[in-house]
Amino acid sequence: MTNALDILRERGYVGQTVYEEDLYKVLGSEKVPFYVGFDPTADSLHIGHYIPIMAMAHMQRCGHKPIVLVGGGTGMIGDPSGRSDLRSMLTKEQVEHNVASIKKQMERFLSFEGENAAVIVNNADWLLDLNYIEFLRDVGVYFSVNKMLTAECFKIRLEKGLTFLEFNYMLMQAYDFLMLYKKFGCLLEMGGNDQWSNILAGADLIRRKERKDAFAITCPLLLNSDGTKMGKTAKGALWLSADRTTPYEFYQYFRNVEDVKTEECLRLLTFVPLDEIKELTKYGDERINAAKERLAYEVTKLVHGEEAADKARAQAKAAFGGNAEDMPTVTVAADGSTPVTDILVAAGACGSKSEARRLIEGGGVKIGEDKVAGVTDALSAYTSEREFVLHKGKKFHVRVLLG
Repeated sequence: MTNALDILRERGYVGQTVYEEDLYKVLGSEKVPFYVGFDPTADSLHIGHYIPIMAMAHMQRCGHKPIVLVGGGTGMIGDPSGRSDLRSMLTKEQVEHNVASIKKQMERFLSFEGENAAVIVNNADWLLDLNYIEFLRDVGVYFSVNKMLTAECFKIRLEKGLTFLEFNYMLMQAYDFLMLYKKFGCLLEMGGNDQWSNILAGADLIRRKERKDAFAITCPLLLNSDGTKMGKTAKGALWLSADRTTPYEFYQYFRNVEDVKTEECLRLLTFVPLDEIKELTKYGDERINAAKERLAYEVTKLVHGEEAADKARAQAKAAFGGNAEDMPTVTVAADGSTPVTDILVAAGACGSKSEARRLIEGGGVKIGEDKVAGVTDALSAYTSEREFVLHKGKKFHVRVLLG
């Protein structure tokens, strides 16, 4: 059996670990139940969840059992990690709706059949009916407040005011690990680097309370070369749901990633073999575009399926000189008197009118072959047709129908 830790290291999934030597031995000799938690704060996962999901898929391919923990309980509190504000609390009905949607998305990455079939568990099953006094006696006794306050996940919130509600989150997540250990023999929790304090707390709780081995692995976050989180678009986050981010938008995002990030994204976001990735990314000139096209196609196929990936690729090729009929199409409620700035926003090319004005001022907008010259210009200054192609820069092209 191939040791999963070797694969995770080679592809770049391993950020931080504890008891790594012991973990390597366990993963090389046993089929290990492991888990990753996802808070259902929306009805879709986004690109920030993608790396832990792929790490789970690699682990399952090596024979280990994935446990997808959906935080129906903790999601009603909200994780303070990486936040400077209090996360709004969801109703029970909102959480249940989001949980159902996330389950469907996970099925594209993990197998829920066979000997090491993935399972989906909701921590609401044990958290919502928890006896608080018993919890304090059984779990709270193992946590030092002084040590908790040094955790990175609390530092930002302490500056603006950390609520007791949020302070409980670390204990809740540690308790999840303990419950999964008892129910499934779960020995390993995985998650993003920003979850290190919470994940470490769970492994420590099992070791102290149960006197048994427990392990932790965190994965790197997907970052741009300037250190900001990857996955921000004009419309907001890059979602895995086609209803929130279309397959074409998803494809185009990865087709246009920075050249220097292409190799890393291929390693972390696809199953393309490493030797093939090395061959695809060995050039530092325009030939890197072939690697970026492969990246965009593979990631879109994983998230949305082969048919959607084929269509997105065809649309992208059409946008760069192909048949306009194959381009992505958007219907906009407008007419000739509508300002071009409004059409840019309605078509999804810009996130706001101010952004649209700046883009026009910079000469970055064309309708058909005509460059838009004025920020107050109406559509009729450039076309009288009810169908036209809108260009934003060199990378955004869409066929607009006036509705």
